[in-house]
Amino acid sequence: MAPRTTPPKIAVIGLGPRGLGALESLAAQVRQADVSLSVDVFDALPACGAGPNFDPDESRFCLLNIPMRDIAIRPPGFTRVGGFADWLEDAPGPDVFPARADLGRYLEARWSDLTDLGLLALTLRAVRVEAVQRVSGGWVLQAEGQRYGPYAEVLLTPGQPEVRPDPQLTDWQAHSGHSSGRLMQAYPARDLAAAAADWAGQTVAIRGLALSAFDVLRALTTAQGGRFDGGRYHASGREPARVVPFSLDGKPPFPKPGTEALDARFAPLDEETAVFERAIGKAASGSAEEVAPLITSALVPVVARILPDAGAAQVEDWLATEWETPGAQEGGGPVETLQDGIAMAAGQAEPTIGYVVGQVWRKWQDPLRIGYNPAETPPETAQKIIDFDEGLKRYSYGPPLSASVELAALIEAGLVDLDLSADPGIEMVDKGWALTLNGRTEVARVMIDGVMPSPDPEAVTAEPVAGLVKDGRMSVLAEGLAARTAADGTLIGADGQAVPGLCLLGRLALGSVVASDSLHDCFGASGQRWAEGVIKRTG
Repeated sequence: MAPRTTPPKIAVIGLGPRGLGALESLAAQVRQADVSLSVDVFDALPACGAGPNFDPDESRFCLLNIPMRDIAIRPPGFTRVGGFADWLEDAPGPDVFPARADLGRYLEARWSDLTDLGLLALTLRAVRVEAVQRVSGGWVLQAEGQRYGPYAEVLLTPGQPEVRPDPQLTDWQAHSGHSSGRLMQAYPARDLAAAAADWAGQTVAIRGLALSAFDVLRALTTAQGGRFDGGRYHASGREPARVVPFSLDGKPPFPKPGTEALDARFAPLDEETAVFERAIGKAASGSAEEVAPLITSALVPVVARILPDAGAAQVEDWLATEWETPGAQEGGGPVETLQDGIAMAAGQAEPTIGYVVGQVWRKWQDPLRIGYNPAETPPETAQKIIDFDEGLKRYSYGPPLSASVELAALIEAGLVDLDLSADPGIEMVDKGWALTLNGRTEVARVMIDGVMPSPDPEAVTAEPVAGLVKDGRMSVLAEGLAARTAADGTLIGADGQAVPGLCLLGRLALGSVVASDSLHDCFGASGQRWAEGVIKRTG
């Protein structure tokens, strides 16, 4: 009788959506190859599969920035759970933006189904990993005084771990400790809403005017008992007296088209998408000088078809500016930008070239990842493409139209003030923070940080990432970019060599991958390539 063999053991550190997506891909590969794998999953958070961003206990006022019609997170063929809309009781209409907590409950159900099916021998370890160490038999994990392993493979899906605060935030943290000012983070929003119950009559500042600001505003208004009705805000009396959001350019992002019918106008034709797929594939492996001409040549015909009155020459001019100085084409102030965005998203005004470019780019996020992520992209080329994608997020990652309408109502009610939104001067004072712009000063007793930190692994203070950077097993692709990985997620160390059996997926690999902030990316091809690599390497 042949001796029994022990299935290879692997470890996955992190069980948010990306960790779940990777495990589902691995289960599909195991099922297809008819092999066995033993998997230890490490995550100290209780919301298995959801992670902190989609925590089922998070405030109901935190919404996805994806409407129901666009949520397609690819349930695997073996699952018994099905799609989100089918699973969700009393699913809202296609144009509704659901609560993040609802999606979190769905992801928990996907995890439960995966464990029940038994395709993988899964063990959940609710501990925080502190170190990943190489030993003769593979990899050993150190977690809360215990050693686990050895493992043939280790995958890290850390999301956005804690980082060293930037100089401004460092000063503010110290200031809040010895002044009457209070500094808070945007999330968890339920904690923010609870604290805001004591802020009636005070001025509150929000650092950042992107998607997080809309969640913060709900925590300060509707979570305090206020309500929107007929385009107006009806205060409860428990809100702050004034809310002052600010950012570098001071402009809110543009909302997505309000309905499926309006959104259909921006859909590229199949043949146009095929042209883009070829262009991004060539651009990703070429020189930085080739990037703009290749991507521009794919975008111009689509935008010119959607906006025939604009003409190809005007579209080319707009894109030429966007490649060099994103946003310089838009000269309106913050309130004008908000109103213009609402009108275009509601179909009440003809969209601008920028709005059309942004919506087309949103619909090309999957082809962008498919063409870029498997390529070995030179650092200068990566930086060019990443900068372009990040710049267009003011359109492609926009909020729901309803959120922008609510912001306009809060401005009309005098509760939100955008007069100080464009990079104000900020002085720390005894009562908090004094914001000054164009001769006007407003003192905020509370400062809320709603800025997502840079995905620079060298700034991460949380383990095990910080230790891997220190050991040279995780290296940065280039200044301004994140970790260097191969197409299957294998880390490339500081010596330029692959680190066998050690992989990373997600935001901390930005530059090696693109458009990694999307929920859809968590269940996409990157996880599939990793899973295929595991099967090949473990035999």
